[in-house]
Amino acid sequence: MQNKYRIVLAMAAVFGAPALAEERGVSFSHKDWEVVCDNTLTCRAAGYSAEEGTGGSVLLTRKAGMGTAVSGDVILAEMEFDGDTPVEKLTLWINQQQAGEVKSGKDGLWILSEKQARSLVNAVKGNGKVEFKGGPEPFLLSGEGAYAVLLKMDEVQGRVGTPGALTKKGDKPESGVRAAVPPSVIQRVRPEQPQWRPLTASEMAVVRPGLLATLSGDDWCVRIEPSEEMEAEPISLTPLDSSHSLLSALCWRAAYNEGYGYWVIDSKLEGKPVLVTIDGSDYGDGEIFMSQKGRGVGDCWGTASWIWDGKTFRNSRQAVTGMCRSVRLGGTWDLPTWVTDVRPAK
Repeated sequence: MQNKYRIVLAMAAVFGAPALAEERGVSFSHKDWEVVCDNTLTCRAAGYSAEEGTGGSVLLTRKAGMGTAVSGDVILAEMEFDGDTPVEKLTLWINQQQAGEVKSGKDGLWILSEKQARSLVNAVKGNGKVEFKGGPEPFLLSGEGAYAVLLKMDEVQGRVGTPGALTKKGDKPESGVRAAVPPSVIQRVRPEQPQWRPLTASEMAVVRPGLLATLSGDDWCVRIEPSEEMEAEPISLTPLDSSHSLLSALCWRAAYNEGYGYWVIDSKLEGKPVLVTIDGSDYGDGEIFMSQKGRGVGDCWGTASWIWDGKTFRNSRQAVTGMCRSVRLGGTWDLPTWVTDVRPAK
């Protein structure tokens, strides 16, 4: 079976029309650059070295709305170098001219000033040369794909033709720039912590057809169906409250990922189950988590989570960590397409 790189973000959030950004975000990549805009219209553009595993990556972040500035962060590649020698000073160079030292942040992050971020944008959208010196080796930021990605950011935020656009500037009034979209609110209910249990053979026989009936399209949960090659995976039940329970079972397994199915069902196992995901990784305290590798080395990931609100599990977050470029184990950046405001239930 081919590796099922089932990142929910990649399946649901690649939209071409900016009007869809508030629904499930926008993802776009071209050559050495990519942009991910979430449902609030905050956009994050990441650029990389031309060669995988060298140099590092830059992240440009801009919130929606009139007059918002672009912030910039830098991460140096770690996977190819011994991390025992910390970098003490990092300097930005643009077109072979020094543009100042870069401020050191936490966990290996370097923070550009607003002026440095503007200068970097002006350079990479044209033919300028952007370089960071002071790391294990010079980090030459590729400009390949930068203009297309920054243009997409402008399109999503409604800035094309305005003075604040990063690419196609003009004299259209800033009042036409799209305002930030408030995230939806999820009232989180924390279930009690009763012990999960496996379903009995008779319970599995009753429940399994209902679980399979919830699958459609790209859903893949062959491991709960018995076959000549293997027995069906066991199905577990975790009570959520007096009337709702959560069913879970291993649905699929590949070279370096696996996905668990999660369904909400009435506690008597008599109603129709409701599918939450077949790509889950874990569950705890009223939250289902997903974390899937983009490839075996673990330098790029997709993540998602679902929160119990007392009636159903609502998708609370979806994100990826950027291109698979051997920059950092665990992923380079946090690039969400779906964010929410999770609050304790009243």
